[in-house]
Amino acid sequence: MNFARAREKHEWWFLLASICVVLVIGWAFVHDSYFERAYKPNIIYVESWPENRTDEEIIAQQQIDLAKQRKEEAEFERERAARQAEWKKIDDKLKSWGI
Repeated sequence: MNFARAREKHEWWFLLASICVVLVIGWAFVHDSYFERAYKPNIIYVESWPENRTDEEIIAQQQIDLAKQRKEEAEFERERAARQAEWKKIDDKLKSWGI
């Protein structure tokens, strides 16, 4: 208690100002951390096939689906490689700075 009594008036004002600065910074972090997430419906479409399909029709459809899947995987790998190259460029730049 003696410590508090020994403080000058300007020291109390600086204490109040420093507490306000910390509270404002904390409020800014909390306020900035909230963001509205976009709603994306997860719709699953089910294909209906006739019972009397032949094996050749099934295999033909599987080949079409396999080609589509490979194309999507190749596109995903291209995008992943591009992102990885961008981050490698940033990492190399930081290493050249010694970070």
